[in-house]
Amino acid sequence: MLTRKEIEKEEYLILAPYATKSKETQGRVYKEKEHPYRSAYQRDKDRIIYSTAFRRLEYKTQVFVNHEGDHYRTRLTHTLEVAQLAKTIARALRLNIELVEAIALAHDLGHTPFGHSGEETLRELMADHGGFDHNSQGLRVVDLLEEIYPQFPGLNLTHEVREGIIKHSTPFDTPRPYIPFESKGLPSLEIQAVDIADEIAYDNHDLDDGLTSDLIKEESLSDIKLWENTSRTIKQDYPKINKKIKKSQIVRTLIDMQVTDLIKNTEKRIKKYKIKSPSSVRKLPERIVLFSGEMDVLRRPFKKFLAKNLYQHYRVIRMSQKASRIIRDLFEAYTQNPEQLPSSQAARLKKETKYIVVRDYIAGMTDRYALDEYKKFFDPYKKV
Repeated sequence: MLTRKEIEKEEYLILAPYATKSKETQGRVYKEKEHPYRSAYQRDKDRIIYSTAFRRLEYKTQVFVNHEGDHYRTRLTHTLEVAQLAKTIARALRLNIELVEAIALAHDLGHTPFGHSGEETLRELMADHGGFDHNSQGLRVVDLLEEIYPQFPGLNLTHEVREGIIKHSTPFDTPRPYIPFESKGLPSLEIQAVDIADEIAYDNHDLDDGLTSDLIKEESLSDIKLWENTSRTIKQDYPKINKKIKKSQIVRTLIDMQVTDLIKNTEKRIKKYKIKSPSSVRKLPERIVLFSGEMDVLRRPFKKFLAKNLYQHYRVIRMSQKASRIIRDLFEAYTQNPEQLPSSQAARLKKETKYIVVRDYIAGMTDRYALDEYKKFFDPYKKV
């Protein structure tokens, strides 16, 4: 029988000295008795998977709104893909896989409906009322808004997972200072691994979805060296391969190349800085989990291509503008007349401002729920 104490002992034998050990957790906000067979981070992972916010990710936009097709990624499938990539990185670097997976599964819990356009709109609407970003909202979800346990609000996750949520950082995500995490220095290597796994996932899988949707034409990628070199190799290895399988193999190979480069370069950087403990990571002048300079150069035109040809495609812009109008109109309707909120939300008005309550309510919506609410307000033939 493998007990929690034996799991904790194994971590010291298997994990690297710089990995975060579950026995050394800074704990939870509300003290709990430890589980006999599960580590602290395994419990966090389980709590996240069983949460309402996690299930809602199935109907939240990655790039394409859910009703546009069954084969595009949603915020949930993206989250699972980030977790898989992050675990590969963590395993190779001998980091704490359970902590990495918990952070990855939770990193988008605070995301609005309709992807980044929904977040940008809610940020504008909340500019004078406390602001909005999905990192802070994600922490609010796991600390307060989830209602599962009678002993405490939220999920009562460990400090390390909560830090991973609030410090999540990519070109799309800029963390805000947040007590008690702002003075901790650099984030752990586990957090860094999730951040860069997120970047690898959305770059390559957004490209995959862009090609599937036909918003991106394969021939337009010929000037992108990273794509063209990989495509040429796949064609040489499989001359009679069909278009669909070829696309999948190219994307798969691109991901493998980037993950491999990341692991090798990070290993070099760990040796360069002579990292011996989790605390030493926080004192360093820069992040450690990074691509090599060569891969960075190759990735740059690839990312610029996506920004110009997918994220700025007129169909994506149209949906973004439509999403923004829906969020704005719902926000205005609820804040002008909070009595229109469901009773479960209206009850919170006794303790919090209407703006905070409305922000939480809209941020928690799925795409289809927001669309349905919009119809109830503005379609005269829709029953309320």
